[in-house]
Amino acid sequence: MAKDFHLEALKNISRRHFLRESAAGIGAVALGTFLANCGSGDNNAKKSIAAMVDPMFPKSPHFPGKAKQVIYLHMAGAPSQLELFDFKPELQKLDNQLCPPSLLEGKKFAFIRGVPRMLGPQANFKQHGQSGALISENLPHFSTVADEVSFLKGVYTDQFNHAPAQLFVHSGSPRLGRPSIGSWITYGLGSENNNLPGFVVLTSGGKTPDAGKSVWGSGFLPSIYQGVQCRSEGEPVLFLNDPEGLDRELKKGTIDAINEINKLHYDEFNDPETLTRIAQYEMAFRMQVSVPEVMNINNEPAYIHQLYGTTPGKASFANNCLLARKLVEQGVRFVQLFDWGWDSHGTSANESVDYGIKNKCRLIDRPMTALLLDLKQRGLLEETLVVWGGEFGRTPMQENREGKTMPFKGRDHHVEAFTMWMAGGGIKKGMSWGETDEIGYYPINGKVSLHDVQATILNQVGFDHEKLTYHFQGRPFRLTDVSGKVIQEIVA
Repeated sequence: MAKDFHLEALKNISRRHFLRESAAGIGAVALGTFLANCGSGDNNAKKSIAAMVDPMFPKSPHFPGKAKQVIYLHMAGAPSQLELFDFKPELQKLDNQLCPPSLLEGKKFAFIRGVPRMLGPQANFKQHGQSGALISENLPHFSTVADEVSFLKGVYTDQFNHAPAQLFVHSGSPRLGRPSIGSWITYGLGSENNNLPGFVVLTSGGKTPDAGKSVWGSGFLPSIYQGVQCRSEGEPVLFLNDPEGLDRELKKGTIDAINEINKLHYDEFNDPETLTRIAQYEMAFRMQVSVPEVMNINNEPAYIHQLYGTTPGKASFANNCLLARKLVEQGVRFVQLFDWGWDSHGTSANESVDYGIKNKCRLIDRPMTALLLDLKQRGLLEETLVVWGGEFGRTPMQENREGKTMPFKGRDHHVEAFTMWMAGGGIKKGMSWGETDEIGYYPINGKVSLHDVQATILNQVGFDHEKLTYHFQGRPFRLTDVSGKVIQEIVA
């Protein structure tokens, strides 16, 4: 009877159980070796142990990066390049004429049906700086820093709806489940400040992006690398404060007890998410002190508030730009700003490419200019990569629906060409790469994909985009999927 019982027990030991137990034993041997080395003063071994325990421990990139951190400004809804950066005087001559069939045949549009009319630029342009960059009158402040940035005027995508297009911009895939670029960078680099998240998200415009919080999710990477959303109004992070009667010592004791259980669980199952859970508990405890301090802009001098146009206590793009500077100053690796409200279909005055876009530009023009100037005066711009853009562009023809023109001047989604810009972090100054045809429909040179943009961002922080991978579901995944190349023309 006893013999049969032991036989059944042996049968129940699965291959996975055997491998798990073996891995634990090998891990214990390795850990013992590391500890022995630490006893003899081996700093590298100490770092190795710290990296094993803390997923956010600072790591070295593939090669020395010119940027240490990234600030990504995403204009959710897709601003019209034709009213901001891509001036087309020939398009003005075609204003109100019927669109040629060649621009419609075989094309996918979100809303255009039938034959729309062409729509000339709804803004005046002038050349600015020594580079002679053509910038719209809608951005008078930004025009003064034209020589600090590199424009990419031939960016294209294959996604013409907001949610999948936003996912594609930030995760390299239009489908849910892939890590965002901020998660990839914090996974690759770790963090230099263990009191703050490595990846912080700030939103303005009243809503989150159409793709929701997935655009700053960690996908299949450990969840420690996902973006942490902070707010410039109210509590910086929801549930940051403890309830009444719970002091810091009691809270610390509670977390220590929970993490002792988590450590026992990790020793048994070696699940990396358990390490994430431990790190997140400890991070949350430290954030209760560090986050309110760094998210407080009240103590900034008056000239800084004037520079950015900030109003403490309000949720605004201006406040978020100032917070972005404060966060990278404190060692946060990736700061993502989403500003909602750039969808210019012409269904209302606020969604028009004349009145509506002017109002949106008034909200971002001064702050994003101030961000570049402030980073530069603090010596941070050379080590901070700033990226600006939407998820696609806007059509050179006016939007219509079921053959009827919109009540206000608007443009439909356009995937063939749109404009982005980068500054700092080893990017050339006063550069413009790419050119579209005379109406801004197709790139005629310097055509770049979103995977190229992503490869360039990773390159600036020190990563070969083909080698920054994570093994999942039987194969290595990367941000740029199976394509992408660094845009060397804008790299200093």
